[in-house]
Amino acid sequence: MTEEEDTYGIADIEELEEMEAPDLPYRPADPDAGDLSIALIGTGGISDQHLTAYRDAGYDVVALCNRTREKAEERREEFYPDADVYTDYDEVLAREDVDVVDLLPHPVARESIIEDSLRAGKHVLSQKPFVVDLEFGEQMVDLAAEEGVALAVNQNGRWAPHWSYMRHAISEGLIGEPHGVRFAVDWNHNWIVDTEIDDIEHAVLYDFAIHWFDILTCFMGAAEPKRVYASYEPSPSQRADPPLLGATIVEYDGAQATLSFDADTKLGPEDRTYVAGTEGTIASEGPDLEEQTVTLYTAEGYATPDLAGTWFPDGFRGAMAELLSAIEEDREPENSGRNNLRSLELCYAAVASAEDHEPKVPGEVREMRGETGAASESK
Repeated sequence: MTEEEDTYGIADIEELEEMEAPDLPYRPADPDAGDLSIALIGTGGISDQHLTAYRDAGYDVVALCNRTREKAEERREEFYPDADVYTDYDEVLAREDVDVVDLLPHPVARESIIEDSLRAGKHVLSQKPFVVDLEFGEQMVDLAAEEGVALAVNQNGRWAPHWSYMRHAISEGLIGEPHGVRFAVDWNHNWIVDTEIDDIEHAVLYDFAIHWFDILTCFMGAAEPKRVYASYEPSPSQRADPPLLGATIVEYDGAQATLSFDADTKLGPEDRTYVAGTEGTIASEGPDLEEQTVTLYTAEGYATPDLAGTWFPDGFRGAMAELLSAIEEDREPENSGRNNLRSLELCYAAVASAEDHEPKVPGEVREMRGETGAASESK
C-alpha cells in the first residue's frame, strides 16, 4: 500500500488510470408500442421544446389547445399540421382518442385542468413546478390512483445527459453511498426582466432551482432530508426584480448537500455538480446547462463518458417517454406526481427558511410562499 493509499483510502488522483466509461442507460427510452395519442393544453413559450422532442421521437400529437387560437395554430403549422386546434380544453378532454394530456399552463391556472383531466380518465404530464400546495398535490396523486391513470411531472432535468448519467451511476452503486453533494450555478438570469417570471418573488429558489432540488432527491434515493437552511439576497448589479442570489444547505443522516446560485453572473458563466460517495466520486462541469463534461472516479480508475444529446430537447423527450412507457407497462412513472412531492418539500422548506432566517423541516412547510406570479413555462 502506498503512502497516499494509507492516508486517503484510495490512490492519489494522479495515480489513477483512465478506464472505459460504464455503459449506462442515460438516454431517453421510448415506449415499445408508441401508439398512445397526446394533446397539448397550453402552447406558450416552452411548448416548442415539447413539440420538437415529440416530433423527433415520432410521438402522435393529435390536438393543440390554447385560449388564443392563433398561438395553437402557429404551433400546429410548425410541428403537427394534422393536429386539431381548440380554445376550450373541455373539448380536448371529451375526445376518446386522446390518451395523454401535456399540461403547460402556469401552476395556479393548471390546478383545475389537472383535476378535470384526471376525472376525464386521461393520463397527465404536468409542467413543473407541479403544484404550489402539497395538500392539493397529494389529492391529485390520490385522484389519479382512484381513476386508474398515471400522473407525471415534467422534471425534464432528470434526462439532461450529464445528470441522467450521474443518477444512473449513483443508482448502480458505482460511487457507493453519496455523502457529499455540491451544486454551483453561476449564470445571467436578468433576461427575465419584462417577462412574467420577473413577478415571481422566488424566481431562483423556486422557479429555477426546483430542477436542482429534484435531481438532489434523485441522487439521494431513499435518504430523507432532516433540515434545510437557505438564504436569498439581491445582487448589487442585477436588473431583475427578484433576488438573484440564493444558497441552500440540506442535512441528511451522514450526508450533506449544498446548492449555490448566482443568477447575476454576467461574464464567465459556469455550472458544476459534484457527488462524493463512500466508494468514489462523480462530477460534471461546463459553461452552461447544455455543455457538460462528466467524470467518474473510482478505485479502479477514472472515466469520462462521451455523452450524446443536450438538456433541450432531450429532457422533454425523456419526461414524456417515461410516462408513455409506464402507461404501457402498467406501472408508476419514475417522474410521478407522488415522487415529485418529495422534491417540492425541499423547495418549499428552502424558500421558507430563506424568508424566516431559520432552518425548516421538509414536509412541514405545506404551501409555496411568496408571489408565484404566473410562474413557469420555463424549463
